[in-house]
Amino acid sequence: MSNVADAEHALSGPLNNAEAIYRANVDMKGFHQEVVRVILLDAQNRCITRVDIARGTVNESLAAPREIFRPAIIHSAYAFVLVHNHPTGHTSPSEADLQLTERVAAAAQILHIHFLDHVIVG
Repeated sequence: MSNVADAEHALSGPLNNAEAIYRANVDMKGFHQEVVRVILLDAQNRCITRVDIARGTVNESLAAPREIFRPAIIHSAYAFVLVHNHPTGHTSPSEADLQLTERVAAAAQILHIHFLDHVIVG
């Protein structure tokens, strides 16, 4: 099966673990710059839509919580997953990645939108 077919198949099921999220976003491995994507989910953790919200450089992409939550609110998402890629192939989170995760988790709690995970595709 091709990466596109794998991703489409993964998107048809619930995205309730890091492996399923990774499979649904394997296309990001081929990106030459960092991209931040939000996957909006219904109450069964099934994909409503995916939105690429920021593009950056080879090693950095800036995304503010407001850009992450705008599509979640517009689409009335029950939950969401944050995904971004590291074009270098390394999947260890940077300090900026960890800080973004903390800010997004705090905002999600205030907005009562479930933040399930932040996955890095390498």
